[in-house]
Amino acid sequence: MTETAITLDTIAAAETLMGVTYTAAERQQMQDNLEGQITSALQRRAVPLANSVPMAMRFDPRLPGFAMPHGTDALHLTPITAPLPAADADIAFAPVTHLAAWIKSGALTSRRLTQIYLDRIATLGAKLECFAAVTPDLALAEADAADALTRAGVTLGPLHGIPYGVKDLFDTKDIVTGWGAEPFQHRIPDADASIVTRLRAAGAVLLGKTTVGALAYNDIWYGGVTRNPWNLNEGSSGSSAGSASATAGGLCAFAIGTETLGSITSPSQRCGTTGLRPTFGRVSRAGCMALCNSLDKVGPICRSVEDTAIVLAALNGADIHDRSTIAAPFVFNAAAPIAHLKVGYLPAAFAEGATAIDHAALAATRALGVEVVEVCLPDLPYGALMNILFAEAAASFEDLTLTNTDDTLTWQDAAAWPNAMRKARFLSAVDHVQLDRLRYLVMQALDSLFTQCDVLIGPFMTGPMLIASNYTGHPCLHLRAGFEDLGTRSPASLASGSLTTGEADTAGKTFTVPQGISLWGRLFDEGPILNLGMALERALAVADLRPGFPS
Repeated sequence: MTETAITLDTIAAAETLMGVTYTAAERQQMQDNLEGQITSALQRRAVPLANSVPMAMRFDPRLPGFAMPHGTDALHLTPITAPLPAADADIAFAPVTHLAAWIKSGALTSRRLTQIYLDRIATLGAKLECFAAVTPDLALAEADAADALTRAGVTLGPLHGIPYGVKDLFDTKDIVTGWGAEPFQHRIPDADASIVTRLRAAGAVLLGKTTVGALAYNDIWYGGVTRNPWNLNEGSSGSSAGSASATAGGLCAFAIGTETLGSITSPSQRCGTTGLRPTFGRVSRAGCMALCNSLDKVGPICRSVEDTAIVLAALNGADIHDRSTIAAPFVFNAAAPIAHLKVGYLPAAFAEGATAIDHAALAATRALGVEVVEVCLPDLPYGALMNILFAEAAASFEDLTLTNTDDTLTWQDAAAWPNAMRKARFLSAVDHVQLDRLRYLVMQALDSLFTQCDVLIGPFMTGPMLIASNYTGHPCLHLRAGFEDLGTRSPASLASGSLTTGEADTAGKTFTVPQGISLWGRLFDEGPILNLGMALERALAVADLRPGFPS
């Protein structure tokens, strides 16, 4: 029972918060029987629900009639003949494709490569604040094990001996996994997340845990603010803040990120990395902090498009420990032609607000010889879907709100999690069900869009695509497209109800910073966006440029 009696004025005030209006007679009718609803809610709250407890309902991105585009896995990479550079920095920034070839040939050992990255972390890590924990002993032991296999003529695949960082949402046995948040900063798991196990089986070497904006939002964590290597005065965006910053700064060969709404693509936009958000359900989240069960996705952050394919091939696969995973073959052929592709774009995305870099990327796409066509989406309230995210996130961390532990988080303002999760208590369950039905309409809308084209191209904030595609589960590749001179930018924000990018300081000093372009593709068919991405990467010729801070 509630401690305070429910009056007619209480109900009228609640109507304002819920956006509904009842008559005096209707309020009178419900006044003496609301207690049962409240009692049921309190009884449920008395049952502890660990973050690892999933929702009974599962999101499946496949509409009726969907057929998997591929039957078996296939990975065909570009042959590498480039010689090993002499300088450690040149080795550090080399693509995984090259590093793998040098390790396999014996020109480079995993131990030397691992030590190069550990030295760079020791020298530059504090400037970037991109590692929450570094595991040098473990990394060197795993590197030595990889080298022993190489000497025996055994290779575990293209990630054999390749050092990486994993976002500090993923459990690592006996290593602090603090989710970037003060209440969990001393949390030590007793088992590895599924993807950590998969990457170890693929021969990858764990350097440590890359920083994450607290509870998977933005770049502020309990140790500070993760920095953009191109402008150390600003954050790297989030929530895969450390994964993008460390990869862009040459502190690892690649890193693992997660995305609920822009958390792979947004830091890739700001730091100039190449981020691949795979189709929802392709990669296991078992052993990963849950923010939104129906939205969270796992993907690679790299310095080249082909590298993301290599990492995704190792991550791909259904997992009985993640009820939302879907068995789906991953197929990529680096030599696959692109001339047959039809590339769509939303005209409004290249109108007011689009940059010269956006237009240059679209022009470069036309120059590749593919067919470029205008496409359209139906007029739906895509932004309204954001309330699903707020509800799921608030549920995942309900205890922080109810016990006021959210007050211990560093970031406290209107845009931060504590306020967003408190507000979510006033969302309607009826509206939530209706939002799920709207989500189905959006799934149909994007399914129809991809009958008009094979790939969609656009700026990071293309119309409704950031929200729409995250809620439908369609894959997205974000790659560097050029550079702009901008002032220091503020953090990205969800305060408006949708993700907005940080505003630049127009009065202060400017910095040359990367800007990217996004490619969206069909469900469980990342190959076309990767092939087009590789062609654009070559045409735009900006992927190899490095940040100006000490390298």
